[in-house]
Amino acid sequence: MKRINPITLALASSFFVTPVAFAQSADTNESAEVEEVIQVVGSRLSMRTATDGAAPVDIISGEDLAATGMTDTAKALQYAVPSFNFPSSSITDGSDAVRPASLRGLSPDHTLVLINGKRRHSSALVHLNGTTGRGSSNVDLNAIPMSAIKRIEVLRDGAAALYGSDAIAGVINVVLKDNSDGGSANLQLGQTHKGDGEQWRASASTGFAVGEDGALTISGELHHKNRTNRAGPDTRQQYPLLENGDPDPREATFDRQSFHIGQAEYENASLFANFDMTLGDGRLYAFGGVSDRKSESGAFYRRAIQSNTLTEIYPDGFLPILAPDVKDYSAYAGYEWYLGEWTLDFSGGYGVSEFQYNVENSLNASLGPELTPTSFDAGTLTNEETNMTFDAQRFVPFVNNSDLSIAFGVSYRDNTYQIEAGEEASYIDGGYEGRPAGSQGYTGFRPDAEVNQSRDNIGVYFETENQLTTDFMWGGAVRYEDYSDFGENTSWKLSGRYDITDRIAVRGAVNTGFRAPSAQQLYFTNISTLAVDVNGETVLQRSGTFNSLSPVTEALSIPDLQPEESGSISAGIVWNGYDGLAITLDYFRINIDDRIILSNQVFPSDSPAVADALSTVSAENARFFINAVDTKTEGLDIVASKTFNFNDFGELKAQLAYGFNNTEIESVNLPPLFDGLESVLFDYDEKIRMTDSTPDHSGSLGFTHSLGDWKTDVRFNYFGTYIIGDYDTGETAEEANDTYGPNWVTDISVRYAFSDVLSLVVGGQNVFSEYPEEQPVESAFDTIFKYPNTNSPIGFNGAYFYSEVEYKF
Repeated sequence: MKRINPITLALASSFFVTPVAFAQSADTNESAEVEEVIQVVGSRLSMRTATDGAAPVDIISGEDLAATGMTDTAKALQYAVPSFNFPSSSITDGSDAVRPASLRGLSPDHTLVLINGKRRHSSALVHLNGTTGRGSSNVDLNAIPMSAIKRIEVLRDGAAALYGSDAIAGVINVVLKDNSDGGSANLQLGQTHKGDGEQWRASASTGFAVGEDGALTISGELHHKNRTNRAGPDTRQQYPLLENGDPDPREATFDRQSFHIGQAEYENASLFANFDMTLGDGRLYAFGGVSDRKSESGAFYRRAIQSNTLTEIYPDGFLPILAPDVKDYSAYAGYEWYLGEWTLDFSGGYGVSEFQYNVENSLNASLGPELTPTSFDAGTLTNEETNMTFDAQRFVPFVNNSDLSIAFGVSYRDNTYQIEAGEEASYIDGGYEGRPAGSQGYTGFRPDAEVNQSRDNIGVYFETENQLTTDFMWGGAVRYEDYSDFGENTSWKLSGRYDITDRIAVRGAVNTGFRAPSAQQLYFTNISTLAVDVNGETVLQRSGTFNSLSPVTEALSIPDLQPEESGSISAGIVWNGYDGLAITLDYFRINIDDRIILSNQVFPSDSPAVADALSTVSAENARFFINAVDTKTEGLDIVASKTFNFNDFGELKAQLAYGFNNTEIESVNLPPLFDGLESVLFDYDEKIRMTDSTPDHSGSLGFTHSLGDWKTDVRFNYFGTYIIGDYDTGETAEEANDTYGPNWVTDISVRYAFSDVLSLVVGGQNVFSEYPEEQPVESAFDTIFKYPNTNSPIGFNGAYFYSEVEYKF
């Protein structure tokens, strides 16, 4: 990367300390850091561990995340929590830079993300291509550096009544470090077994005392990755035939490794701060951060023989590079104080995500060789979110000499979504020889696609919790929300836990939930070049995504979006066995009505109505956001952990985690459109993407052995089968041979502590270099897409080896 940004400069000055590696810890959710009494997501009652509550909660410490050896926060979470999925993708436009992540096999936008218990804004990007969660937007967890994280709490239960929209699959709460002194700095270096994908990550975190008992913790990170490439050779004809009909001699010397399918080149800089101090009769707190990322990923190669190439500029064709700038900013502040028996909390926050599309090594063929630029600003997406909350909580005497926790509050949220048009050359049709218009790789946003729309909502909630006896606790919540665009929603939740003995407990919950259409789904619109299936052949076409404000949508009578609504139940058993053995088993079922999908494309040839609607725009096909599908998701989560003491031979900590989830489509309720095309909008491929694009089964078995200054981590990670579409209607996945997995991935690391402050780690991820199965030839775009380029949970880089060094101060 040939770029230095202000965040990079700010961070670089903090790395003068000798960098060193993460201190490894046991791969267990009950680390020493979280054994103290804490308050976790989903409850206002204090507890000691994840097994104490009425709902399943995974508690992953910062040391647990570091022990995975992963350099991305979301990837580390995937290997720590089997029910969390963060698949790899390539040639998926903006999704190469901000990848979708999901919980329990549901959509990425069915999981609410909090920081220090406060709502985090989502990315401005909409996933448009064939990834899991197509049509959704999710929170970019990789904008939060691991160096800033004290722990992550994953509530695997519906919680819309507690936190509002989006918490259908669960809640991820990122708790930031809050130390008042000391800190650490570290450096990781590594590369893949193929000799590419070199990367380094430098990070540091330090705390400062403020006043008598306050703390300011500052954490930063610089992260750079080189690209990997696992594309197969492009064997297609590249040049026009000679006048006598013979092949061009350049066919023999053309570099057939023309595509880039793999990890994008990547540079990220982030800086976070967390502040807390006593002020008057209460506590003043604040936190926030900035993140700036640039990535470079390839699009489809444009051959010299194609009309979208100008051989005067690129004699051998060219590979457009999508190089977005992704920026995240957030700031939150609040004051918690006491009024009699009440604990009051007033807070406000602002977050913004900017996604600027830049296209490099490209051209606009319609402008001709004399006028076209070769790099473009294709436009910017911006999502802004403002939150204001007031919370009140107290305990009141209750029956059986117990205390009843009651809480209520009011929240206000404002969302603004903006689309800024790209430079004129990125979308204009210059008319040169009838060549295709717009920047190749990603067509710029036109002025008529510009959007600046807002919506707001007010929420009111009431919660209650009670430890009625030493054996029984229960809780309830109800929440009312009023949105400016679609109206009202009320959700509720009941939960309980009963300790049958000192070692065995049962727990469960029943709740309703909802997810409001995101501002991105309401207002995103664009026309871009995508690979689409036309009569069984993959071709590049100008595909239009049209929002509810578009004349195209109005002409086709596409109805306005409504909220998704859910109902779920969960039931589990907790066993705190002998000698530190702990086992939890939790079943869940989530029914969601009116799920929002991004429809499949419809073409002018499908209907005169479509032809008329598209006649006024430059798109060759159209798709829309619609409420269309009712689903049922069932699953099971199992976690077991135990510590073995071998005296002179050290200590061994073991943990088994397993997650199962299965989504079925209960009904498809498409709007009555035109000429019987309802089934086209949600075809077989889209059904597969919703139900089978993530593994039903996933799990991990981890061992951590400590002996003196040595610590060894071994983890076996399992990912079950998943399916990638592209079949003809009625053809099964088995017939098409597009079912992938299962896969086992083995990670090993060895840590040696030279002293209390200096450590070295040497490790490998996927040490046996497991790859997805190769795609069948008929699905591999002339064998170029050797491996599936979307939705692979293990990626397609093979083995990665690294070393880390850490210095604590």
